[in-house]
Amino acid sequence: MGSDPQYAKWPPLPLAQHVFTITNPYATRPAQQAALKSLQDGINEHKMAPLYKYLAHPTEGILNTIGETTSASAPQKPPGRKPSAAGMVASKTTAATLPWDEEVYNKLKTENDKELEEFQKEEDEAVEQAGETEIMAAKGKRADFFAKIGDKDKAIATYEDVFEKTGILGTKIDLVLAIIRMGLFYGDKALVKKHVARAKTLVDSGGDWDRRNRLKAYEGLHLLTVRSYNLAAPLLLDSLSTFTSYELCTYSNLVVYSVLAGSVSLKRVDFKSKVVDAPEIKAILGADGDDKLLALTGAISAGPGAEDSEMRDAAAAKEASSSTPVAPTKTTMAVNLTTLGTSTDQPETELAVDFSPLAQLVSSLYNGHYKLFFQALAQVEEQFLTQDRYLHEHKGWFIREMRLRAYQQLLQSYRVVGLESMANDFGVTVDFLDRDLAKFIAGGRIPCTIDRVTGKGVIETNRPDDKNKQYQDVVKQGDQLITKLQKYGQAVRLRGSERA
Repeated sequence: MGSDPQYAKWPPLPLAQHVFTITNPYATRPAQQAALKSLQDGINEHKMAPLYKYLAHPTEGILNTIGETTSASAPQKPPGRKPSAAGMVASKTTAATLPWDEEVYNKLKTENDKELEEFQKEEDEAVEQAGETEIMAAKGKRADFFAKIGDKDKAIATYEDVFEKTGILGTKIDLVLAIIRMGLFYGDKALVKKHVARAKTLVDSGGDWDRRNRLKAYEGLHLLTVRSYNLAAPLLLDSLSTFTSYELCTYSNLVVYSVLAGSVSLKRVDFKSKVVDAPEIKAILGADGDDKLLALTGAISAGPGAEDSEMRDAAAAKEASSSTPVAPTKTTMAVNLTTLGTSTDQPETELAVDFSPLAQLVSSLYNGHYKLFFQALAQVEEQFLTQDRYLHEHKGWFIREMRLRAYQQLLQSYRVVGLESMANDFGVTVDFLDRDLAKFIAGGRIPCTIDRVTGKGVIETNRPDDKNKQYQDVVKQGDQLITKLQKYGQAVRLRGSERA
């Protein structure tokens, strides 16, 4: 048994999503206004003077243009170099603003300074009258305070100071996880990558089960942000049944990330066991009747555990040609079944989410209902990929990979397929399918040819000869070995001449 996690509350990651939403051109106006209000309320509630300046300052803020201010007394400074906003904002061209008020900033900063003086006083008293434990507790409060108000540099520096002076492994892991969250908040992928590796080293040296389990979710989310969906999928899916890292994201978010990562990266057999039939996922995506009862009781085994404009053409084509009704929407509250009745409660801010597009995406892909699959893919793009700060950056890649997955799944079952017939199956035009397949064929992603010159309009698959492939692999590996041996021989001769 390990101790309860420490330093697991700050920074408030939902505020980073609000920053993303107000700069997201795909977000609705009401959603942007609600996000702006929530961001302002969060800044005022937590007295986040450094974050307010980072976002809204007229010359240094990442959101506002030069000279924009609501205070007539604010001094006009010359244009300066703004900090990088790549990790927080959706679009640099979006005219989203967070009003700057010099008086509000000065008030927040004064309150920050007052709290810092109290922390310093507490630390001084601990040095004079108490022991090392009380001193470290006071330093930890200061570190959490910097994370709370959004001061990235000072928070990380103070966390590192506490890390160096503590000898408790669990506390060290918690401190590194806090630094990872700070990196996620500001979208600093290099910082997150460095400290994920650091946390793994600490956990492997003797971390308890709870921290090892929490790190799975942290690493999975990081891999998702760097487009390593194949590595993220098993970590996120394993986290579903034991998730307690609500400081990282909501359970609803974890379900979305897990399903999307598994759908695009897992082989069909693993996709069936870990996504289609996974009890946690079936219980949330809307299984009915006996299936839902089995999912809730865990009787079904889950096993171990840039916008694409052509996709809009496909969506328009399927709307015109499709006569298949779309499944009715169902709004579901995601519930972590394994934490029911325990002391780990889900946050009160967990909101009901319409998972029906995800449910339709999973079922239609696995069952080969490709027209419904394309409809669901368009809905998933609109509802999830364009609205989430972690998914938005890779939405174009995800849509293309999912289309490729569906094409490969259908073509591997046939030697020859009619182009028009396949277009009807997917609910798209023949011209769109021809163009889309041509790109994948040219890139070597689909082994087939399209014959439209002779008027046949067929797609002929070219299944690779296993023996020939093995021969080619041997030749390729042999060439690589010879090259390495030649380089090694040259290095040896050089060292020999140096000795002579």
